[in-house]
Amino acid sequence: MFFKQLHKRCEERHARGDWGMGGRWNREHGFGKGFGGRHRHHGGGRVFDHGDLRLVILHLISEKPRYGYEVIKAIEEKVAGAYTPSPGVVYPTLTLLEETGLATVSEVEGNKKLYAVTESGKSHLAENRVTVEGILRRIEETHAAHGGGPSPQIIRAMENFKMALRLRLSQGKLSEEQNRSITAALDEAARKIEQA
Repeated sequence: MFFKQLHKRCEERHARGDWGMGGRWNREHGFGKGFGGRHRHHGGGRVFDHGDLRLVILHLISEKPRYGYEVIKAIEEKVAGAYTPSPGVVYPTLTLLEETGLATVSEVEGNKKLYAVTESGKSHLAENRVTVEGILRRIEETHAAHGGGPSPQIIRAMENFKMALRLRLSQGKLSEEQNRSITAALDEAARKIEQA
């Protein structure tokens, strides 16, 4: 129950972009009261214009077959964490690529689908080579520009950590064993961070 509640609250905060710390995380300007666009990065301007994400996803699955979560992770890594596409955008895009014959599902493992590019998809990328190269160049610029300040992943992890602690402490008085366990976990986390 505790972890379900924590997960739900963290998802809600992430969806709102609300990280506490005196305001909202604005993807364009860092911390502050404003809202950054979902496709913006720290250097200003857009990383992806309309239709670009579809080409980026197609390009990624042309490099190697990928699951949806691997596509999300790859994009996040390529822009150094400055932007993370939501599953609500990536999965429908993968389905669209499959339905239009540009991608195929090569393997299904439970609910997970492994997407691969088709010959038609390779041709589509070749026809749009100039556009794809421009998008990849913007991605590289975003990656290079994103260097100052904590990464969005660290901010998210910090907030999850604080939220978990607040939720646990709000559930009433802790036993001696619970106090020792939480204190040990906090001390261990501090040690690992210092050694990182």
